[in-house]
Amino acid sequence: MATETASDPEQPSRRERWLGWIDGSLLTLVVGSLLVTVGGGLVQVSFGAFSMSILEAWRAVFDPNVLLSAQAWEAFLLGGELPEMNKRSLIVWNIRLPRVLVGVFVGTNLAVSGAIFQAVTRNELASPFVLGVSSGAGLAILLTLVVFSGLSAVLPIVAAVGGAVAFLIVYVIAWKNGTSPVRLVLAGVIVGTVFGSLQTGLFFFADDIGVVQSAIAWTTGSLTGTDWEQVRMALPWTVLAIGLALVSSRQLNVLLLGEETASSLGMNVERVRFALSGVAVLAAAASIAVAGIVGFVGLIVPHMVRTVVGSDYKKLVVGCVFAGPALMVAADVGARLAFDPVQIPVGIVTGLVGGPYFLYLMRKQEQMGEI
Repeated sequence: MATETASDPEQPSRRERWLGWIDGSLLTLVVGSLLVTVGGGLVQVSFGAFSMSILEAWRAVFDPNVLLSAQAWEAFLLGGELPEMNKRSLIVWNIRLPRVLVGVFVGTNLAVSGAIFQAVTRNELASPFVLGVSSGAGLAILLTLVVFSGLSAVLPIVAAVGGAVAFLIVYVIAWKNGTSPVRLVLAGVIVGTVFGSLQTGLFFFADDIGVVQSAIAWTTGSLTGTDWEQVRMALPWTVLAIGLALVSSRQLNVLLLGEETASSLGMNVERVRFALSGVAVLAAAASIAVAGIVGFVGLIVPHMVRTVVGSDYKKLVVGCVFAGPALMVAADVGARLAFDPVQIPVGIVTGLVGGPYFLYLMRKQEQMGEI
């Protein structure tokens, strides 16, 4: 007796369930972003006080004595002793390449953080900066540099704690028998404004010009001087934030339907909103901890990706993971080479890019705000 082995043609296969959401627009965005990131990184590792051609830099990046060395990767990722390598490889791998990698992690974290905050508030103008996370981190950094200079060694941890505390304050202010997207944004603007004013006021209490310059670098965002220590610091939190964002993509999509619809589908809206906000704060804090406050990346990247792949958060998060680094690495190339040999903070470049972009959006779209 024959048995029926053919699957129901109307039922999606396992492969379709796992990969069916990948379409041409997402693949185009991913490939284009990778090309920009790799190209920008290659330019980055080619320029510096020790000059080398792009071909020489490329050879140094793919030096088999480094790529295939277990000792080298142990030194890079765990902090061990570096093996013997030629001068070009040493400069590229130990000085220039970490800056590119930190830029990749910062771009990824800020883009993912902004995308989550935009779903939580159902507002495409939301970002870590708008919701007070960046201002809280900046104030914590300035307090450490100006008042509690003995804690400078743990500045990244201070930045992360400051950002988390700021968002908790925002959440408390927004709470009134629950929160709402509008109250979260308004509370974020209030906290950000107050903390920004306190940051400015603290500059008047700094007597050391070196402290002022360091504080400016942190509050404007800079990748200058980053090394493998920052890579090791950002890598685990970046992987965790991406994983949590991808796992939570269904909840993010449900939040976009509105509170009433989400509740009718069985979602505890407040609990999910707070948990997802925690993931966004984690991603933003990981970025701020290694590069300071880089503006506009968390605001414009999710919006740019959304115009290409749509509002499905599974595709949106993946797009942000690739588009964020592309913008960040390209901006850092501009920050490093625009006034060579003087390097400006990368946050200035992202601000100069972000401002005109939103002016363009205002001219193009009649309505902006709610997603």
